[in-house]
Amino acid sequence: MDSSASASASPTAAAAADADRYTYSPRLQWQPEVEEYFAAAYGRDRFARISEALAHPSCYSCIRVNTLKSSTDAVMHKLMNLVDQNGLCGGINGLEIGQQNGGEQAHEGNSVVHKCPYSGLDNVLFVQGSGPHALHYDSQPDQSIKEVIVSRKCAESVLRGAQVYIPGVLACSSHVEKGDKVAVSVAIEQPAEDGGWTVGITRGTVLQGLQSDAHHEERKGLYIGQGITAMSRSGIFRVPHGVAVEMTERVYKLPSFNDVLEGEIFLQNLPSVVAARVLDPQPGERILDMCAAPGGKTTAIAILMKDQGEIIALDRSHNKVMDILKLAAEMDLNCIKAYKLDALKSVRKTNEAKYIGEAGSRTDAIVTLAEDSEPCINKVDAGTTNASEDSSTTSVVQTDNKKTDDKRYVSKADLRKNLRRMRNGPGRNNCSGGRVENSKGFLPNSFDRVLLDAPCSALGLRPRLFAGEETLESLRNHATYQRRMFDQAVKLVRPGGVIVYSTCTINPGENEALVRYALYKYKFLSLGSQHPKVGGPGIVGSFELSTKKYTEEWLTKHESQLVQRFDPSSTLDTIGFFIAKFDVGQKDD
Repeated sequence: MDSSASASASPTAAAAADADRYTYSPRLQWQPEVEEYFAAAYGRDRFARISEALAHPSCYSCIRVNTLKSSTDAVMHKLMNLVDQNGLCGGINGLEIGQQNGGEQAHEGNSVVHKCPYSGLDNVLFVQGSGPHALHYDSQPDQSIKEVIVSRKCAESVLRGAQVYIPGVLACSSHVEKGDKVAVSVAIEQPAEDGGWTVGITRGTVLQGLQSDAHHEERKGLYIGQGITAMSRSGIFRVPHGVAVEMTERVYKLPSFNDVLEGEIFLQNLPSVVAARVLDPQPGERILDMCAAPGGKTTAIAILMKDQGEIIALDRSHNKVMDILKLAAEMDLNCIKAYKLDALKSVRKTNEAKYIGEAGSRTDAIVTLAEDSEPCINKVDAGTTNASEDSSTTSVVQTDNKKTDDKRYVSKADLRKNLRRMRNGPGRNNCSGGRVENSKGFLPNSFDRVLLDAPCSALGLRPRLFAGEETLESLRNHATYQRRMFDQAVKLVRPGGVIVYSTCTINPGENEALVRYALYKYKFLSLGSQHPKVGGPGIVGSFELSTKKYTEEWLTKHESQLVQRFDPSSTLDTIGFFIAKFDVGQKDD
């Protein structure tokens, strides 16, 4: 009798185990000292909610409308038409109408696309997604479920609506052929013997459907959906790129906007849209975006300025500068000038400023030979450089129209390269040969407003499936780097101007502590009120390590009301983000 009961209970127990395994219930791993730090800042319960929210994507997409090419109402109408036309086959590139909360609640198609409800954001639309969904991972009789294991970064992209691409596949079941249905799970870094973190899976590993499979226990509760393989197992690990699995069922169903209304819309996180608005750029002003790639905030600023004025966009990566230029061209924006330049070097050196700046223009950076210059004339600060390609001299003289004794020497090799680029014609981004302009910096006090969306630990981005790589030391290094950038911003903005500082991290050391540093070091700076005000207040108080080797000061209660902090666990359902606005008074001599 006992054996009979045991036998009858066994299938039930196995089914329950499978149901528990094939779910999506991730838990972020943090370094213990980092977890203690965040618990002190937020309180343990709130930090637990934030940590849980970070492991899941937002359930909607935020779209910023290019109001210079269209209107919010017109774009909304076009998107709704797309939903109506494609609703039976997946909506906007994968979003089905009526899918919400696991598909249990239906809603009208009109509610899929709706206007942003927050004041001052009338050019923003929300497109509703859905999730998390409870999926059924079916297998053939007498066969285990065929599976694919993907990397963490690949899984984070899939959760945001992407397909599974070949470089992201780590392991696959044996005998998988093109067209097979596979369950997709993620391998997350685990503690290593040396104290670090490692995935511990050799790419190409074979899965047998057994408990001895790689990361079998660790992948429990980390299944992100299932799909159809676009090629066989051998093809997945033989070819270098392409789609490996086309996702057919997802834990989160979010719309994809690839090639949808190109130039009229831009997919952007809500806090990023708010940051550009808080800067409050005006037509005719000169604006600096210090860390501009990929260009979302840069183009948002240009649209707010009605494409009138000048925006200098910087990034130290050649390819990222190209991305900024491409986006500006796509949106038909002409006031954006993008340069390759490390933001830490954005202030022109004193000797160069004195030598080059005597023409009296505050608007020109020292740049390399311009891509759009005449074949034999390079314009620099209202001066001209004359040369011919077959010149036998090793250098040419640049003279300024105002001061005939001012000279700058340009190498013959640089001139020849420039002339060759002119012959080759413009590239796809109107940059000859795919080249970008370099800059040696800008004069102090030469910008009306500066946006510093600083490189950071990115601990606010969603979905995030791993956070163990950050230590207290690495978080402090981020903060030090950001302070150096902020020092540059302070030098470049004019008295009476504005600095907006923002990050996409939940780390108060990179947010509130930066504000404390700025107000302490620069007495002419003050926190300004922000509009629109969508986020919550900043963090008040300070933090001290138990060893008392490290202390961090944050904000007063009054100051906390003047900044915006976006909490991933709040009802806003955004990424973690921080915005501070500084009004610049009369600077010290």
